[in-house]
Amino acid sequence: MTNIASVLKSEISRIARKEVRSEIDSLKKASTQHRAAIAQLRRQVSELEKRLRQAERQATTTSRTTASETAGTPRRFSASRLAAHRAKLGLSAAAYGKLVDMSGATIYLWEQGKSRPNAEQLQRLAAVRLLSRRAALERAGS
Repeated sequence: MTNIASVLKSEISRIARKEVRSEIDSLKKASTQHRAAIAQLRRQVSELEKRLRQAERQATTTSRTTASETAGTPRRFSASRLAAHRAKLGLSAAAYGKLVDMSGATIYLWEQGKSRPNAEQLQRLAAVRLLSRRAALERAGS
């Protein structure tokens, strides 16, 4: 009897292991699929967050431009700041003048403090200040 009991016990163990193994395999497949889906969702969230940051930056730039134009706030002018901004962009006075629809000589006179821009010209200068370096170089080149 002991022999039959031990054989029966070992057969039950073998069948139980086989059943557990098949269940574990299906769970492993499901887990792998879930991990892949989670990784895809993380990539999507990352991309959407990146787009959101870009949209926020663009909205901030646009709101600054429209707020300054609609509010009609008086603009201050500093010859040294104009020269510093032009140097930061790496543009010549003539190229910078193209950005604000003025001549290079006018830009030079403003930087030297020998003349001052009027209100309309100050608005154009303010708009150029909002441009990135790349955008300013593209506009000046065309």
